Amino acid sequence: MRKILFGVVMLIANSVFSQKTELIPFAFYDSSGTELSYADAVNVTSNSDVVLFGELHNSSIIHWIQLRLTKDLYYKNNNLALGGEFFERDNQLVINEYLSDLYDEKKLIAETKAWPNFETDYLPIVEFAKANNLPFYATNVPRRYASVVAKKGLDTLKTLDKNSKELFAKLPFDFSLDIPGYAEMMEMMGGHADPSSSENFVKAQAIKDATMAETISQNRFKDGIFLHFNGDFHSSNYGGVYWYLKNDNKKIDVTTIKVYSAEEIQFKDQWRGSGDLILVVPDDFTKTH
Repeated sequence: MRKILFGVVMLIANSVFSQKTELIPFAFYDSSGTELSYADAVNVTSNSDVVLFGELHNSSIIHWIQLRLTKDLYYKNNNLALGGEFFERDNQLVINEYLSDLYDEKKLIAETKAWPNFETDYLPIVEFAKANNLPFYATNVPRRYASVVAKKGLDTLKTLDKNSKELFAKLPFDFSLDIPGYAEMMEMMGGHADPSSSENFVKAQAIKDATMAETISQNRFKDGIFLHFNGDFHSSNYGGVYWYLKNDNKKIDVTTIKVYSAEEIQFKDQWRGSGDLILVVPDDFTKTH
């Protein structure tokens, strides 16, 4: 009898252990929480004009999924354009020269002042673009202009010459604290600065979002897909780049991929409605910086 009880206990223990140690590297869900296969996610994004892939910058598994999605969208529809927050508009000439095989990646990294994890996380996507003659666009505002806005306000940019103004969204652009995420950012800043300074900080975020959206709008093409890589905040909850794209053209079909890092790969109710596709990855997966 004792042997039977011991056997039952061990069977239950092994069952619980196996459930806790099952390896699920990631999962996709739709906005309401219905689980989707990766193939489903590819199909959803392949029917879009623009895909905004929100990311956690240091997550190696997210960058691998981005690379796979790039390849699979290309194989489904080779009319594909790519762009990334990690390149600034004044990097475009250097990127074009690199894509035309003028010099190697060391020169690209040095000239664009690439992020520390560029070589491991983003270069494979740029290399795929190069190998398949795909355009890759530098979409972000040069950080020096965002810094000026944060310190001195948007109006300061009006004093710059026309060449400088080519590097950020056309002024004036719509700004409101009703854009998802901005009021929360303002609140977070409230305890650290006066209201005008806090609003300038939010406007510095807005000029990044507006510039990325404008760059996408100017360079997307008919019957094609523009796949854009940006930090999660820039498109989560349909704010940021998404808001500016739709504000410019309500008919544009934009799919957002919202990312969460969690201990368990399962949907949480508070995530509902935060993106068209919701990607969940393990929070203990390898970080790249």
